[in-house]
Amino acid sequence: MVEQRESYVALALTAGIGPARLATMLEACETPDGARTAPFEFLCHLPGFSRAAATSVRNARPEQGAEILAHAGRLGASCLLPGDAEFPGHLNQIPEPPPLLFVMGRVELLRAPAVAVVGSRDHSPYGEEVCRSLSRDAAAHGLVVVSGMARGLDAVAHRAALEADGGTIGVLGNGLGVIYPAANRQLYERVASKGLLVTEFPPGERPRHGSFPRRNRLISGLARVVVVIEAAAGSGTLITVEAALAQGKDVMAVPGSILSRTSVGTNRLLRDGAIPFLESNDLYELYPGLVTRAVP
Repeated sequence: MVEQRESYVALALTAGIGPARLATMLEACETPDGARTAPFEFLCHLPGFSRAAATSVRNARPEQGAEILAHAGRLGASCLLPGDAEFPGHLNQIPEPPPLLFVMGRVELLRAPAVAVVGSRDHSPYGEEVCRSLSRDAAAHGLVVVSGMARGLDAVAHRAALEADGGTIGVLGNGLGVIYPAANRQLYERVASKGLLVTEFPPGERPRHGSFPRRNRLISGLARVVVVIEAAAGSGTLITVEAALAQGKDVMAVPGSILSRTSVGTNRLLRDGAIPFLESNDLYELYPGLVTRAVP
């Protein structure tokens, strides 16, 4: 069983083997070890496979998975696979579901109702005030505040949730043990201690091109609703909105001045049908089933 887990991790993190190919292999070969040791030509003829992909699979070794899991353990983290009881089952239903999650902190927060709070890195004082108020109040009402651990409004949302003694989940675009941006070191440590850090990237992996759109789909995937505080036209925050809509999630937006650059994106979302967020009760009235007792 341990070796199968190690083989799964090695395959899941093999370059060129994404969630779709991994699922295809496991369906055809039944077990991770069966996939890893399958004949080369058999792998080449699987749907969506190339000879390069088959070569990568044959080169994967359980020892690679074992070292990744050991690295996570040394950081005080663990790895959740889709079959594990603690793995959030709703993530299996999103497009491109994560094949695994590395987690550090209060894993029980994955089972609590959650709201994603996202917004601009270059925010206005108005945006910061709204984000702090929303996040603090949501956390005090038992909602876990999910955001992306970036500078700007992400950091404001996480800090406000912690100030309310509530739960917060920081979704990383890099591996555990890497603090990005460096200015968030203290926040990283607080969320790891009082909240939960989540990533699908292996420990020690630096952020790179393409990491953050993958992170954004997990931010929306972990929550039932995404609230956008401020977003300029073309903001990366809107990638989270696109992911949320593809996942069938609700999107709320905070209106702002039509003269404010950082509200162009949110105002357009409202024009195109997003739910207006004017006060916390807008969230609670629309989604009363989300609000439970505060998370201790």
